Amino acid sequence: MSDLQNGSREPRLYDQDDMTETALIRVTGPDHQGITAGLMTVLAEAGADIYDIEQIVICDQLTLGLEVAVPQGRDLLKDILLFGWERDLKVDFDLISDRQPSQLPATVITLVGPDLNPAEIKAAAQAIADAGTNIDRITRLSRYPVMSYELLVRAGDAVQLGTNLMNVAAEHPNMDIAIQRGGIGRRAKRLIVLDVDCTIINDEAIELLAAEAGCLTAVKEITTAAMEGKLDFETSLRERVRLLAGLNEAAFDQAYRNLRYTPGTRTFVRTLQRLGYTIAIISGGFTIFTDRIAAELGIQHAHANVLEIAEGKLTGEVVGPVVDRTRKAQLLREIAQENKVPLSQTVAIGDGANDLDMLSEAGLGIAFNAKPVVSEAADTTLSVPYLDAVLFILGIRREDVEAADREAADRAVADRKTTSTRVETLQG
Repeated sequence: MSDLQNGSREPRLYDQDDMTETALIRVTGPDHQGITAGLMTVLAEAGADIYDIEQIVICDQLTLGLEVAVPQGRDLLKDILLFGWERDLKVDFDLISDRQPSQLPATVITLVGPDLNPAEIKAAAQAIADAGTNIDRITRLSRYPVMSYELLVRAGDAVQLGTNLMNVAAEHPNMDIAIQRGGIGRRAKRLIVLDVDCTIINDEAIELLAAEAGCLTAVKEITTAAMEGKLDFETSLRERVRLLAGLNEAAFDQAYRNLRYTPGTRTFVRTLQRLGYTIAIISGGFTIFTDRIAAELGIQHAHANVLEIAEGKLTGEVVGPVVDRTRKAQLLREIAQENKVPLSQTVAIGDGANDLDMLSEAGLGIAFNAKPVVSEAADTTLSVPYLDAVLFILGIRREDVEAADREAADRAVADRKTTSTRVETLQG
């Protein structure tokens, strides 16, 4: 039985009885096939143990770092230098004393912006350093439709880190900064709940209907006050709906045709579906929109207000309970429970004051192009006009999204060819 199985002690990564030195090896230079395999051959022949390894290639230039334990009596340095000389690689070799793996909690910081420039990144990095925090790793997540980088940081004052980065975000309005606790929980999100108006779509559903009814100006004034939290949502909703009385079903269809999806919505939903997420939309709007959106995008859950219709026309009343901020949070809990998802593994996205309870209830609340009152309260704020930028907050790389899209397109082409061949065979 191993030490881990019998629980007698913590595992030892460094056994001083067998190893006399720990070395950090850094290999840099032009990338080509076989470098890693060749280096592993040298280490294996020397009987070295690997404690850590990281490799990255940028613009065909390799950077490879290894932490290895060097056996007694072996001149590994000579072997590694010869390996590098034969392959036109630069090799640096440092000895490490009393090296222990970091047990400090990790924090993940995501920087998102149209064009993250050195001044913006410098400001974020300085804020991290000023909090006594160290950057362990930086990974690029996307170049399109926005630039985004993920920074893994450790140590420091978490409260001061958050304050520093909030100040940087305020000073650099073109850069969004998301801060999340690292660890397994961040990778375990399973349910995404979204607002609809000005989140999945670029419009307010009630304003689309108001445009058809000829009362757009009056409705917009009430909508703005409600979304800024200056007016009770249910009162404002009923007041606006009364202005729509007499609107017929043909106007519903026209209003839906005028609806504009937020750029990146289809990519966002499609990607999360491939990853097995449950997706729900909870709207302070109306089922005559959300039911169609859910059917069109393949979304599993859709909740919104029900407009009363009599003889094919709106009566100006809402049927049943109003989906306000309290109801949105309640629906999030119900959907999570129905799908057996802990609230810690949920994400909520919204923009208005009626989303505040839902955002605070979720494991991660994201204010998307939100009103100030919402941005100040949410865990994370995104101000770019692309819904699929949320994927980067979740740690999903743009290259992986595009690769999945290409694979799906290739399968679709292959399926069409197979179907065509079968039809031709039957016809023949």
